[in-house]
Amino acid sequence: MAEQIVLRAEFRDDLGKGATRRLRRLEDKVPGVLYGGGVDPLPLSIAYRDLSKAMQEEAFFAQILELAVGDKTQSCVLREVQRHPATEKVQHVDFLRIREDLPLQMNVPLHFLNEESCVGVKLGGGRIAHNLIEVEISCLPRDLPEYIEVDVGDLDVGSSVHLSDLTLPEGVTIVALGLGEDRDIPVVSVTTRRGGLLDEEEAAEEAEAETTDEAPEDDEDSAEEESD
Repeated sequence: MAEQIVLRAEFRDDLGKGATRRLRRLEDKVPGVLYGGGVDPLPLSIAYRDLSKAMQEEAFFAQILELAVGDKTQSCVLREVQRHPATEKVQHVDFLRIREDLPLQMNVPLHFLNEESCVGVKLGGGRIAHNLIEVEISCLPRDLPEYIEVDVGDLDVGSSVHLSDLTLPEGVTIVALGLGEDRDIPVVSVTTRRGGLLDEEEAAEEAEAETTDEAPEDDEDSAEEESD
């Protein structure tokens, strides 16, 4: 279980573009807002140093956070991070209040197990292709997992693990699977390497097919020469 992340913030009453620019440049703080839960949005600011440190933790993006504003602490989740297009420095953060009795939708990371011992890699000469690195789930806050494990140890060349194949904790569902069977996409696959065994076999089959296609043409040419 990841350690609970507590982030200290301050109420921000000086609003507007000019105020947020001064906040970033002069105080090295990041403006943000806490909203949801049937309560008015709360403008706030966070020291860039504290926010940067918290964002180094994987759990910051997918787990319940404790936001301390003054003498009160509010459970919330990160909803959006806005970055400067050139420097990638964080410009604004949005947090969503949570209620224990209401389900929430979150993207949680996927942790891939046994990649080095994967059958398709060790014996089949394939390579692992990650189609997803996170998945959107729905659950009550108390059931929110830190991550979802995907075991690829028995995966052979040409095989995939789909969303419906994932083992989920109790009370957790995958949002995409509730939208139709066509949303059951591959999460990870084992494919052949370029120049691998299957590529050589396909090339041989193509060459054989070309030879077969060319044979009648040769016969027709011979027949025409004989008739001449």
